[in-house]
Amino acid sequence: MAYGTSWGFSRIFFLFFVIIVLILGGSLWFDYLGVIDVKGTYAPVFQLLGLGGRSTVDSPDSPDLLENERLSKLMVAVDLRAEELQLWEEAVRGRELDVLQQAAALDEQHRALQDQEKSLTESIRRYDNKAENLRQNATYLNSMPPRRAVAMLLAMDDQDMIDHLRMVEQLSQEAGEDSSVAFWFSLMPAERAATIQRKMVIRPRS
Repeated sequence: MAYGTSWGFSRIFFLFFVIIVLILGGSLWFDYLGVIDVKGTYAPVFQLLGLGGRSTVDSPDSPDLLENERLSKLMVAVDLRAEELQLWEEAVRGRELDVLQQAAALDEQHRALQDQEKSLTESIRRYDNKAENLRQNATYLNSMPPRRAVAMLLAMDDQDMIDHLRMVEQLSQEAGEDSSVAFWFSLMPAERAATIQRKMVIRPRS
């Protein structure tokens, strides 16, 4: 009976020892793999046995150290490239804004030039119409009896009369004929004729 009890205690102790060994061995293995760090906990035991825990500092020849250094330099290069791209993007946005402003200014100038061109075209058209009307009226005056032509001229204001008389003279010169203007003056009231003649001398062609 005593022998059975002693064997039972021995087996329990043996199993307990095995469990302790498995726990220690497993933790040391995980420490070696870098999963956990038990060097601080087991440091007194390691020192007593003359062993050292897993070093957390990579040696100069460690591949991990070289890879970490390469990755660190790569990250620095990436950060510098990102800053350069940001500066370039800001410069592009500034240039784009300048281009848009210049385009708006050019568009405004283009519209102003179009307005000026329209105004000039309209002025030329009015001038051409007036010149054509003057030429046509002068032709009518030349074909009328002198007294009727003079009556129509006297109904005009001074500048219109001057324009028509000058057109009559121009048509006469183009046709190589004598102008009727001098004879028309003789049929006008002396005072009005003198005024028109004086203005024709001092005023340029309109």
